[in-house]
Parts: sequence; C-alpha cells; structure tokens
Amino acid sequence: MTPVRGVLLAAGAARRFGGGKLLHCLPGASTPLVLSAWRNLVAVLPHSIAVYRPEDSELKTLFESQGIAHVPCEQAALGMSHSLACGVSAAQPASGWLIALGDMPRIDPRSIVAVASALEAGAGISIPTYQGQRGHPVGFSVRFRDALLALRGDAGARAVVQENTDSVLLVPVEDAGILADVDTPDDLARQH
Repeated sequence: MTPVRGVLLAAGAARRFGGGKLLHCLPGASTPLVLSAWRNLVAVLPHSIAVYRPEDSELKTLFESQGIAHVPCEQAALGMSHSLACGVSAAQPASGWLIALGDMPRIDPRSIVAVASALEAGAGISIPTYQGQRGHPVGFSVRFRDALLALRGDAGARAVVQENTDSVLLVPVEDAGILADVDTPDDLARQH
C-alpha cells in the first residue's frame, strides 16, 4: 500500500520574526526549530519531504547536512498555498499527506500518529484538536490531491477544508504542541 507522506512547510519569509526563524533554537535547546519539527514528523512518516525557498541557502545546507529530503519551491514568495502544492507534487505517490509546519517544533509524534491513522482508516481530512481548538498537522487523503495541487495564494489549504466539511474528522489529542507555532521572537521566548 502507498504510504501517507509528510510535507514540512519551511518556505515562509518569517517577516513577523524578522527573518531566519526556522534556524533559531528553542530556549535552552541546541536544535533549530525546523529540525525539531522535521524529526517529529519523520519519526512517524519516514517518507516525508521539506519545502523551502530556493534562495534560503542556509536552510538548504541544513537539510543536506541532515540527509533531509527537500524540494525548493520556486513560487514560495507567492504564499503558503504554493509551497503546499509544491510539497504534495514532490511527495508522490502517496495515499495522503500530512501537512506540517516548520515553525511548530513541539508537536508530539503521537499526535502525528493519530492524524495519519485517521487517514489510513478512511478519513478524507483529519485535523487534530486540543481542548476544542484545531491545530496541525492536517491530513488529506489522496482524493484531495487535485485540490491541493491547484492551491494558490497564502491561505494554505483552508479553502479545501471549508469546502469539504463533511469529509473532516476531528482527532482529539492531549498535546498543546499542535497549537504552538513560532511567529515572533516573543512566541519563541514563550516556548519551554
């Protein structure tokens, strides 16, 4: 059977952070945010791929030094949807995709297992929740492949989820990490 594959989005410009946030480390840690996020994802989905901006030579160097499968997204500057479509295109064949974010290093791998398992059990779209709030990573079955590949702009896959609410399975997890992204230096300082 074709596996569910992970797509780690690491192609943002990090404007609110001041640039280069994915290479920063959590307080008291020595691992860059993006590497922590990758390790959590690949621990569950070994056939994953990271998407980055082609001009981000530091990130490319990190990926190469760590043996991380990666693909540059030539249209990354046009928004997250382009990076997502690029990653899905590169991560085929697959029975589905888990879309993870490079600035979310605290996601427990057990949450990734729960979202992937929901896809494998037949869910069209699986979204983890913590205390009633939706988080990441979000899973999409292969039946949404064309919709994901057609994404444009900066809304990610939000429209695919909104247009297919009857296919969404919410997956409760005990993991605040599914909500904890790093957008600003203050966000980074709050990560313990």
